[in-house]
Amino acid sequence: MKNCGISRWDDPAKINADLKRLTQQPIWEVNDDYYENVILKYYDEKCTKSRAIYEEAKEYIPGGVQHNLAFNKPFPVAFAKAGGAYLYDEDGNQYIDFLQAGGPTILGSNYEPIRKAVINLLETCGPVTGLLHEAELMIAREINRHMPNVEMFRMLGSGTESVMAAIRIARIATGKKRVIKIGGGYHGWSDQMVYGLKIPGSRGLLESHGIPGKAYGRTDEVRPNDLDMLEKMLKRNRIKGGTAAVIVEPVGPESGTRPVAIDYNKGVRQLCDKYGALMIFDEVVTGFRVALSGAQGFFDVVPDLTVFGKIVAGGYPGAGGVGGKKEYAQLMAAGLATGKHRAYVGGTLAANPLSALAGYTAIKEIERTNACEVAGRAGDRLTDGLKSLIDKYGLPFVCYNQGSIVHLECTGAMSFDFSSFSLIKSALGLLKNKDMMYERKDSMERMGAAYMANGLVTLAGSRLYTSLADTDEIIDEALSRFESVFREVVKTDKCGSK
Repeated sequence: MKNCGISRWDDPAKINADLKRLTQQPIWEVNDDYYENVILKYYDEKCTKSRAIYEEAKEYIPGGVQHNLAFNKPFPVAFAKAGGAYLYDEDGNQYIDFLQAGGPTILGSNYEPIRKAVINLLETCGPVTGLLHEAELMIAREINRHMPNVEMFRMLGSGTESVMAAIRIARIATGKKRVIKIGGGYHGWSDQMVYGLKIPGSRGLLESHGIPGKAYGRTDEVRPNDLDMLEKMLKRNRIKGGTAAVIVEPVGPESGTRPVAIDYNKGVRQLCDKYGALMIFDEVVTGFRVALSGAQGFFDVVPDLTVFGKIVAGGYPGAGGVGGKKEYAQLMAAGLATGKHRAYVGGTLAANPLSALAGYTAIKEIERTNACEVAGRAGDRLTDGLKSLIDKYGLPFVCYNQGSIVHLECTGAMSFDFSSFSLIKSALGLLKNKDMMYERKDSMERMGAAYMANGLVTLAGSRLYTSLADTDEIIDEALSRFESVFREVVKTDKCGSK
């Protein structure tokens, strides 16, 4: 497939077996002497400006930081400059950037052609008018060119908003109310979707504070990569009025942290057709990253609706949108009220000229530079190198990738699964393992702090995104830095799985 970043697909059964073995033994992490005398010393001596910013920020910002992706152990580093494959903090320290803003900058950070297009727009139109701008048409047409299944596209402000819109459309289109998500998946932070986040089977038990139980009363979750459980849920929902939609992250929940079989999405498509539910692809991360045609192109699956985020604003704010077949997408037509049955969506800054033009320019540049394939090769090289280092040092860590999305699991903190039709059974499993899960999460963050002190920015120490800017030389330098950490890892007496 042209401009596709995925060259291989690992067996999820093997990955999950490896992850289970990882969680059944004591934690492996950097030794105390290295952590206290090298890692913490780096933060104390090399990141003084970051610490000062953070200490004052705690007086004005809850938790001292505005963004969920900011790494907080031992304190968040404040960054001042970004370019290509590198980030620079307030103290001038350089880092290889494997966060890439959480995934949207597959072209590399602060990509020049996008920056120039945005600057020109600012000098002529400004960032927002609240009225029609040609860039809205340009990005919708460009998305359709690469993803023909997206016959119509409505740009919104975020992935969270886009998921809300997609679910609203599905309920209007089908006349049904229930929505099934895959356990552990993240589909934004609306009340109905803060359910079963990170850990399958956790339902409304971990992250849903401040949300009334009835808010997700029509949300169901099923075990990842389990078509039998999905069909049983669809059958059960028949007596509750039916299922409006099944929403999936096509490479697996949490951007592939829980990988699925290569034919899983086709199985979901067949079940949706059988039970009259719409299939929603959440391509917030995968759209224009795993392939120019998205995950739907790679898997050769036609979803009814597609949710976008991240890349559709080219790394700029206002990244979101939903599109799909005309019969469904047109159910959210904008403009003055018509009295027709429509899904109400909006946002003063949605589809602003700046975001729309940045997204259009990004997609054009991804095509021109073959960025998906280049970044995917970098992901393969990084993964293969990490696997070699894991073997060299005899570590139980698990590493795999879906093209430019690389997973490095050192503690298995995200690998537990308490999926069950019984809420009581799920809750008991979660309660039994809760302390151990948090201990593994703390260890994961300790490893992330070690990477950061060696000039490697990751997503919480367990996920890495490669980009067009990652040359072989940069990947090799990164592997050298990872080796500096791995050689200091020891087996501890901290808990294994119960």
